[in-house]
Amino acid sequence: MKITRYLLAPALALLLTIQAGAQSKSFSFGKWVEIHNAILSELNLSYVDSLPVDRIERAAVDAMLSSLDPYTVYVPAEELETFNMSIGKAYGGIGAIIYKPDKDGNVIINEPYEGSPASRSGLTCGDEILTIDGVSTHGLTSSECSEKMRGKPGTTVTFLVKKLRSGQTTEVKVTRERIHLPDVEYAGILDDGKTGYILQTGFTEGVGEAIKQAYIALKKQGMETLILDLRGNGGGLLGEAINIVSLFVPRGSVVVTSRGHGTEETVFKTTKDPIDTVIPIKVLVDSGSASASEIVSGALQDYDRATILGHRTFGKGLVQSIRELPYGGELKLTTAKYYTPSGRCVQAIDYSSRNEDGSVRFIPDSLTHEFKTAHGRTVRDGGGVTPDDTLSAYKYSRLTYSLVMNGIVEDYTLKYVREHPSIPAVDDFHFTEYDDFVEFAAGREFDYRSSAKTYFDQMKKELREDGLADEMSDEIAALEKALNMEKEAFLRLKKDEIIPFIEEEIAVRYYFQKAGIKVRIRYDRQLAEAMKKPFITY
Repeated sequence: MKITRYLLAPALALLLTIQAGAQSKSFSFGKWVEIHNAILSELNLSYVDSLPVDRIERAAVDAMLSSLDPYTVYVPAEELETFNMSIGKAYGGIGAIIYKPDKDGNVIINEPYEGSPASRSGLTCGDEILTIDGVSTHGLTSSECSEKMRGKPGTTVTFLVKKLRSGQTTEVKVTRERIHLPDVEYAGILDDGKTGYILQTGFTEGVGEAIKQAYIALKKQGMETLILDLRGNGGGLLGEAINIVSLFVPRGSVVVTSRGHGTEETVFKTTKDPIDTVIPIKVLVDSGSASASEIVSGALQDYDRATILGHRTFGKGLVQSIRELPYGGELKLTTAKYYTPSGRCVQAIDYSSRNEDGSVRFIPDSLTHEFKTAHGRTVRDGGGVTPDDTLSAYKYSRLTYSLVMNGIVEDYTLKYVREHPSIPAVDDFHFTEYDDFVEFAAGREFDYRSSAKTYFDQMKKELREDGLADEMSDEIAALEKALNMEKEAFLRLKKDEIIPFIEEEIAVRYYFQKAGIKVRIRYDRQLAEAMKKPFITY
């Protein structure tokens, strides 16, 4: 009897604790619903001005959800199209990137997509849109113009266009279509003639099949090894990550396990026959590789199926689900954490535990755990996917960032296109008119200071605040003279760094987006380094 009593007592205590916890949670939830409704009712009855219910409720919902994690968000009905485009990379429109350097000026067609309605209708880079369906573009923002261009596939939008080269004004009618931006932006054989390269930038519906078709095409071209580039890929659909892993590991292999409330667990396995279980694979990752990218790279690493190269990934080990809400809205909420085949979770931030200032906490390395790959190599959890080997990081100068962010490279590209009816094929094209660019950029207003000069300017300010500027005036003057560099001289100093950006932008305007990627590959130092790295061996 004593044995029974000792066994039942803990069980009974646990049951009472669970019931008390459930009751406490239910009471707390009900209490705050009641308080919220009471506050809203009192505001509606007694607030001194008319109550902007929609605005304050939206702010309240957004604030509530933001206190949980960045991925749990409310999407009202009127924002669903934009939201669906962000996760599906699809929208109804004409298929072109626009540029509006001046709010009171015209919209400029910057990059029409290959095969898009815009391209088929004869719109080219540099064409200026004066009106959209009879409405002047003057005074409209770029986003407002973009909104007018979008619409239901099958509908027509009419533009009044000033053509780039002829200068003539003409009416152009374009029938909108469903525009889907491809996740596989490029697939080709690299210069060694045997390395296949696939650049994947998202995980929207169908990308697994796109990777498969790209693989088949590359294999026919003599591919012997494969590089899958997931750098900067922020992820997407879990199912597509599973489909990609399915291509390279045996059927029935565990890809990922999700764990939600309590002990609820779902195991996701490959359900299709692989296309190739032996081809050597390298996967490129960086700090921008997140979510589904980490599922793919983590699973292939755990099975020792691929060599992971680059830098530690973002560390997003959370799963989101979509729930429908009243009045057409949706709630995207975090419902689970995911775990790679070895059992590790790559989540790097603990959103449930915050510092005193409200900031979220990173999981320290001391709290991470060791796991083993299929062949016994050690991998760790809690901080993204750590690559098997690192690649050298290249840091661009402040000048180059300033040229790009201030639209100077973009503006020069439009000038170049206006002056050059054609350029050689992309493989033969090299930008050789850098003196012309220097003259163009030197005449524009932008912050061209070096990083050292910006630090120096800040130091001067602090020296003045500390009362030390007069005492150190000679030293300050000497250092300032050394750091000051004329704009043209600095542009010439960074020539080799700037030319690839110009070359890529120009190539895109004549031969569409894939041409730009080919130019980017030409100068990609990390990719060149990755090709020389050995595959993991056992």
